[in-house]
Amino acid sequence: MLDPAAARRTSAAFLETMRTRRTIRHFSDEPVDLQLVRDAVATAGTAPSGANRQPWRFVAVTDPARKRAIREGAEDEERAFYASRASEEWLDALAPLGTTWEKPHLEQAPVVLVVFEVHDPKPFYAKESVGMAVGLLVASLHQAGLATLTHTPSPMRFLNAILDRPRTERPFAVLPVGYAAPDATVPDIGRKPLDEILVWR
Repeated sequence: MLDPAAARRTSAAFLETMRTRRTIRHFSDEPVDLQLVRDAVATAGTAPSGANRQPWRFVAVTDPARKRAIREGAEDEERAFYASRASEEWLDALAPLGTTWEKPHLEQAPVVLVVFEVHDPKPFYAKESVGMAVGLLVASLHQAGLATLTHTPSPMRFLNAILDRPRTERPFAVLPVGYAAPDATVPDIGRKPLDEILVWR
């Protein structure tokens, strides 16, 4: 057990590290040490889950043909989303971020992690459990100096066919993983201050 001063230092250091995390859409082709990916997935696997069912599966994709198929499937869904599925309010919220239906990062990144909810055996609070695991995954990747983003094309069932996953696994998120390209840019966004997101009672 850390003494209070050491605990505060550790907590503050982690906070400062995570404050530097940004969603990246431009990746370099620099290879990734796959042990960093294994460690990040192992970290995600420590997440709490309903009845300890651990309803997650992580598929690491490095094969260029499969990455291209993922991009093509995602872009098909995203094209329809931007053209007709998204409300004007949603599109207005996305506009400052500069996102479009085009997803070249799904091919550029050396690794693409596809996260599935596992529904056999029956999970409890599957989305909440897998969501917490993905949060730990993103934090671990960032701690290792890797960039990522969470992408959720909808619907995502095309991923089952591309990755040979059974129907009892439901796609949850796609995360390209790698190093930011030297010319990568990110939107100029801020974070809500602590007093706006934390309430004491």
